[in-house]
Amino acid sequence: MENIPPLPVKQVSATNQMLLRALILFSILLIIDFYVFQGFKLLVPARAAGKNPWHIAYWAVSALGFMFIVLAFATKWNEWPRFLRVYPFAIIAILYISKLFVVFFLILDDAIRIVRFVYEFIAEQISKKPEATTILPNISRIKFLTQVGGAIAGVQFVSLLYGMARGAYDFRVRKVTLQFPDLPDGFDGIKILQLSDIHSGSFNGTKHLENGIALALDQGADVIFFTGDLVNDRSSEAEEFGRVFEKIKAPMGVYSILGNHDYGDYARWNSMEEKKENLQRLKNIQREFGWSMLNNSNTLLERNGSSIGLIGVENWSRSMRFKKYGDMKAATETFSTQSFNILLSHDPSHWSAEVTSSYNYIDLTLSGHTHGMQYGIEIPGFRWSPVQYVYKEWCDLYKQQQQRLYVNRGLGFIGYPGRVGILPEITVFELYRA
Repeated sequence: MENIPPLPVKQVSATNQMLLRALILFSILLIIDFYVFQGFKLLVPARAAGKNPWHIAYWAVSALGFMFIVLAFATKWNEWPRFLRVYPFAIIAILYISKLFVVFFLILDDAIRIVRFVYEFIAEQISKKPEATTILPNISRIKFLTQVGGAIAGVQFVSLLYGMARGAYDFRVRKVTLQFPDLPDGFDGIKILQLSDIHSGSFNGTKHLENGIALALDQGADVIFFTGDLVNDRSSEAEEFGRVFEKIKAPMGVYSILGNHDYGDYARWNSMEEKKENLQRLKNIQREFGWSMLNNSNTLLERNGSSIGLIGVENWSRSMRFKKYGDMKAATETFSTQSFNILLSHDPSHWSAEVTSSYNYIDLTLSGHTHGMQYGIEIPGFRWSPVQYVYKEWCDLYKQQQQRLYVNRGLGFIGYPGRVGILPEITVFELYRA
């Protein structure tokens, strides 16, 4: 019999971890499915003569989702076609997120049932005759609560699907007019365009991205700033859309910085050398596009005989979840402070954590990163997104004394392949001397 060499210890450990994660995931999803099914049976009861086909359909959909997840664990998921890597899993996630709304109302229902059960049981014990037998009260579910949970889950499911079909590509131009007393006369009326968080690896084909870039170029900006996350992980994603990105040009140039996703920290690499080569290739690609990269460095912009300072830092976040590649000391070591200065920094938490306290000569900081979580509500006079509980500055304009920060909502998307309420953004700034 042929001797089969044992798997390396590291490979066995990684396999065991993967199986454990899969087991935990399936256990959680099964619990959600069984719990929600209790409410589903109340709303769609089985027929007396046999099983309800809707009950079968319920479990068939869940089984299909489980099969897809198992297939992902059993194969090289990262090598699947992009469409299969993104959309089926997004639909599965949307389905279970929607079910969680039902779970919330079922838990509320169960809490009420427990209170009613205890009350009726005690009342029965007090009122019954000594010779009577104890009969436990039968507390039925409150159908209204289940209906409310089902309705909210349905609205959530439809809105998230709509966000995938339409919201992801509903590009919006936001025009922001700012006045600064120290803006040089030569820059009075300058038009700046900001793009951020394109995440080219999330787009299937060039059509939608081409439309967004064309809309941006139609604004006729004097200069363009890109504030990070050109890709999801790999430089090849940017190469795929090279002919689109090469069109991004402006009279005073295009300046870019790196975002947290550009470093490839969330991908699996065969070696650290491969990861470093990927990052270097991404930098080279942007230079090939004709963009000027500001990797912890600075430059001067000149217009009509005047100049302003421009600083660009690599990714710097207050959160420990992200590596701090940014270095303001290095970026400003050779910097000649101007009467007006702009900073490009991908993560908006950098502004309140370091910029406002130590670099008060920076008048305007441009960031991105949050995407507004691609989910929320924006109506006149009211703005909300779950991301605001993580980031104090998460979208639009902020001011502290004379310093301003603008957080772009991002042009692309990642994770959830859609947008609900918080739509993809192209920002146009017009700066005037106060």
